[in-house]
Amino acid sequence: MSDESETEPRGRDLRTVARPKRRSGVRRIVTLMTLAPILVVALMLTLALVYSLATPPSTLMLGRWLTSQPTQRDSVPLEAIAPVLVQAVVASEDQRFCLHQGVDWGALRDVVDDEEGPSRGASTITMQTVKNVFLWPGRSYIRKALEIPLALMAEAIWGKRRVMEIYLNVAEWGEGVFGAEAAARHWFRKSARDLTRGEAALLVASLPNPILRNPAKPSPGLRRIAGRIQGRMGQVDGLMGCLKR
Repeated sequence: MSDESETEPRGRDLRTVARPKRRSGVRRIVTLMTLAPILVVALMLTLALVYSLATPPSTLMLGRWLTSQPTQRDSVPLEAIAPVLVQAVVASEDQRFCLHQGVDWGALRDVVDDEEGPSRGASTITMQTVKNVFLWPGRSYIRKALEIPLALMAEAIWGKRRVMEIYLNVAEWGEGVFGAEAAARHWFRKSARDLTRGEAALLVASLPNPILRNPAKPSPGLRRIAGRIQGRMGQVDGLMGCLKR
């Protein structure tokens, strides 16, 4: 009788101890789920502040570094890049660059997404910049949704000139070729400050598919795209006031 009376309370004690442990485990999971978004936001804000002074790598560059693949990039200030390249980028990628605060809401409403995911047409230069710096390549609705708050944050912290400067220093212009300076030297054997109007248009025309398009030896199709960009370059000069000192 004494043995049975001693084991029964012991079993109750074990069950009583197990319940608080399970509850504490659930609390930890809930706490982590609550803190994770806050930590991510804090990390992004910290990186954005750092990148307001130091030119960041793109996520593609980081991937190449981690896999020991060759990478070309010479970071230069916006003043060291030919104005015609800036003009060509605005003419081709985002003619309303100086008119929005990072997100072109009208373009987002009007764009029709294809079956593979959100189209490039709704992306501003700012959205493309934060995608290159903070997010991953490829099309997805999740990534597109993340681009919006990041673009608003980038414009608030960096301003227009810094956004353009970072964009032109992280854009991919060939296999392992990043930034305008490396692109100009790789394709045309000159500095980015010395690019001609035609060379700038060819570089920008290659941006949607920089691995397959060769600005130095352009196909007839690439020449046609570059010609259309050159035709639009004169039309955007009055829309670039936010980039002037």
